[in-house]
Amino acid sequence: MKNTRFTLGLAQLSKIDGDAGHQVIESLQEICPDLARFTIEYPFGDIYTRQALDLKSREIATVAALTALGNCTPQLKVHLNAALNVGCSEEEVKEVLLQMSVYAGFPAALNGMFAFKDVLNERKA
Repeated sequence: MKNTRFTLGLAQLSKIDGDAGHQVIESLQEICPDLARFTIEYPFGDIYTRQALDLKSREIATVAALTALGNCTPQLKVHLNAALNVGCSEEEVKEVLLQMSVYAGFPAALNGMFAFKDVLNERKA
């Protein structure tokens, strides 16, 4: 039987990222199953289940952080999808990315916006 953190985390991962999240976890199984388990247990089981922020707020913060980092495009795309999945509108996501031009710089905002364009195109396909 899996532990409670894992069970809670897997449920949150499914709610937030759907198939995309499970694909990330599956892709880790061959190379490092422990990292897959840690990914489910810590961020999704321990952090995403906390009550002080709703999932929409958490995804806005995550999109902002990943955009500011500037070197996390695959993870950013997963969380851009997640933001839309948990109720962010396209306009809200665009505003978060625009906000990053002030605090993370234009290159980061541009890269984030292009990643969002890719996500929107993939969702339409």
